[in-house]
Amino acid sequence: MERIKILNAEIQNITSSELLMSLERGVLITPNVDQLIKLQNDRAFYDIIKKADWVVCDSKILYLFSKMLKRPLREAIPGSGFFPDFYMYHKDDENCRIFLLGAMDGVAVKAMENINRKAGSEIVVGAYSPTYGFEKKQEENEAIHKMINDSGANVVLVGVGCPKQEKWIFDHKDNMPNVDIWMALGATIDFEAGNVKRAPMIFQKLAMEWFYRFLMEPKRMFRRYFVDDVRFFWYFGKQLLGLYKNPFEETV
Repeated sequence: MERIKILNAEIQNITSSELLMSLERGVLITPNVDQLIKLQNDRAFYDIIKKADWVVCDSKILYLFSKMLKRPLREAIPGSGFFPDFYMYHKDDENCRIFLLGAMDGVAVKAMENINRKAGSEIVVGAYSPTYGFEKKQEENEAIHKMINDSGANVVLVGVGCPKQEKWIFDHKDNMPNVDIWMALGATIDFEAGNVKRAPMIFQKLAMEWFYRFLMEPKRMFRRYFVDDVRFFWYFGKQLLGLYKNPFEETV
């Protein structure tokens, strides 16, 4: 499959419908601008991106900027939009059983109820909202392994923030050998629960979904969007000029 290099990430050039029909096994990661910035400083996260089976473009901004490359991305595939397509595509598939891991207390259960109601089936078989700092708590992690294994789930969506969710998946997935598909999809559980709303369609079409999120949570999102992520444009400009260097290439 063709991959498009944006900074130090190789993103698969695939459409949402192609991904939907092809995704049967592996770890799905959906980089956006913020994640590409994190990849400039986090070697562990960079190594995970290199190992992931599916790396697709989450961001309309990345999609639009890719048009300046010789081979542009064919489509942006936001995880929060792809996941509803995924569970509706598999709603009558008895071999698709989903577990939701993430969000604040009670939110994952609410998302499970909403999804099952929309799907008209019990496609989500379990849900759990972990405690703060759970990734460092051996006892809670072992309990999560047991919950997922006992649920019979073969698809697990982890939404606890990047890069924590990606790191957790690779640190723990071997303890749940019956899981075929892992999805690292950020705030998707919150969206499905209805306690966080996705941007109106006009914002999505104009590649301004990030700005809508900023308006909803200005204190939390200000640094991310107006301090950290603006560095992307500097790095991408260097890539266009052939001056960008992968910060981890010399130690690979």
